[in-house]
Amino acid sequence: MTKDLYARHRSVLPDWLALYYEEPLEITHGEGRHVWDSAGNKYLDFFGGILITMTAHALPEVTKAVSEQAGRIIHSSTLYLNRPMVELAERIARLSSIPDARVFFTTSGTEANDTALLLATAHRRSNTILAMRNSYHGRSFSSVGITGNRGWSPTSLSPLQTLYVHGGVRTRGPYAHLDDRDFIDACVADLVDLLGHTRPPAALIAEPVQGVGGFTSPPDGLYAAFREVLHERGILWIADEVQTGWGRTGEHFWGWQAHGRSGPPDIVTFAKGIGNGMSVGGVIARAEIMNCLDANSISTFGGTQVTMAAGLANLNHLLEHDLQGNARRVGGLLIERLRAVAAQVPHVREVRGRGLMIGIELTRPGTDEAAPEAASTVLEEARAGGLLVGKGGGHSTSVLRIAPPMSLTVAEAEEGAAILERALRSI
Repeated sequence: MTKDLYARHRSVLPDWLALYYEEPLEITHGEGRHVWDSAGNKYLDFFGGILITMTAHALPEVTKAVSEQAGRIIHSSTLYLNRPMVELAERIARLSSIPDARVFFTTSGTEANDTALLLATAHRRSNTILAMRNSYHGRSFSSVGITGNRGWSPTSLSPLQTLYVHGGVRTRGPYAHLDDRDFIDACVADLVDLLGHTRPPAALIAEPVQGVGGFTSPPDGLYAAFREVLHERGILWIADEVQTGWGRTGEHFWGWQAHGRSGPPDIVTFAKGIGNGMSVGGVIARAEIMNCLDANSISTFGGTQVTMAAGLANLNHLLEHDLQGNARRVGGLLIERLRAVAAQVPHVREVRGRGLMIGIELTRPGTDEAAPEAASTVLEEARAGGLLVGKGGGHSTSVLRIAPPMSLTVAEAEEGAAILERALRSI
């Protein structure tokens, strides 16, 4: 049955629509931190549909909220008052730390970043954007134009002029040999120099932890130092929290808070986990920025009632059960367990991450050269052992991406680590 579905997939969907595994997997249902395929095999899920399943599969509160809302009305568009949308916007605005915050809902992280770029360029009357090397911000025309990861950038055409800044990757590049303080100073000096060679940009967009790029991040405080330089020149700071938001990094509710010394970002984008599988994205910005558009703008599907009901139920569950704290505690144990394993596997260059957002970078032993074939081997062996993980990396890197639902238990973390250990030793 799976082979038949694969053949149908190949005949009607784009060739560039990638599938994991030599024998692609059809997931039919899930519960908690586990999913099942069409053959009845059970897997511990350490990727959550690309960080989408934030709390748990088939979370009863979300299922109930969606079912009840669908029984009333599913959709009406933003042309009508929408109670669930207003309620979720109020919660997110309070949690954002942005003064006089306004919230606009979209259907995805790509669309959220698209909207943030529209707001920033309209507010600043500039189409120049600063972005980070190794970054990823979505698959729309404008978001591809600011993506600093060649593997996800299919065209050089763009409505924006993009300039790429150092700093998103701590352990590679020309400043990798410096200590954290000198690393930040060098990146800031590079930013100042860059700004001397271009017209005033609209904004800097940055992921606090680069997701698709392999869960890389700078030292804490880098974006706070950048913010001081940007603020002096009126340049906006957009924090792309599509993967880092809602407490996944454990230490903070938002990834930008590791860089919060100079205040919150001007714009924050979010998506993925807030809907726990429903299509929810959005933008948070100060009122003066959000209200700068001088033409009509609505959203047909952003903020639709059934997705807002899911988002509210999911956010309530996350806060009431302190899943941020769980991500910090269980994630810390998992990282240390994986580092102990990695010390005995020559292909592992680094285990990095925060909370339940962990990357294992693989290289050819004794070198810094990427080992994509090793990553594929581990992916397959982990599946064979009953574990699903992801892949990523940019600029000739190969990284296993580990991001389970934030309700992961210690026992499940140990089980997943044991499967990963066997998979890594099989390279």
